[in-house]
Amino acid sequence: MTYRRWFVVGGAFAVIGALVAAFAFSYGNFSPRGFVEDRYARAASHDLGGDAVAYTSTRSPSQVAEEVTDAWQPADQYVDGSGVYLRYDDDSVVILPLAAGSLILLERMQTAYPRYHSVVGNHWGWGRGNTVRGGGPGSGK
Repeated sequence: MTYRRWFVVGGAFAVIGALVAAFAFSYGNFSPRGFVEDRYARAASHDLGGDAVAYTSTRSPSQVAEEVTDAWQPADQYVDGSGVYLRYDDDSVVILPLAAGSLILLERMQTAYPRYHSVVGNHWGWGRGNTVRGGGPGSGK
């Protein structure tokens, strides 16, 4: 009888664990994109075509950037007078000043890099995350 009780207790813990994991998966922030979507106000009128989805915040660009980078460390980051440009593996988060806060643009890297290349130039590296060697012909030799 004691073995049966342990199987029942183990099964109950497995069911509880599965429910907790399902809840976390459904309501969690598992990417910088999810973090921005959950935390900031959607502003469809500021979307850039079908590529960049816009959100707004009453906080300054530097405050928004700090919130985002505290939650999700970017692979690369560039800051200048025009805004804060964060590069992640698949997405970019661009934070621009607005009169009453910030405009936050979420965009896939395939379209963000060409759009912002004149600003970020060679500051945004390519590849997944930071590398020690860098890139390009003859680099790291």
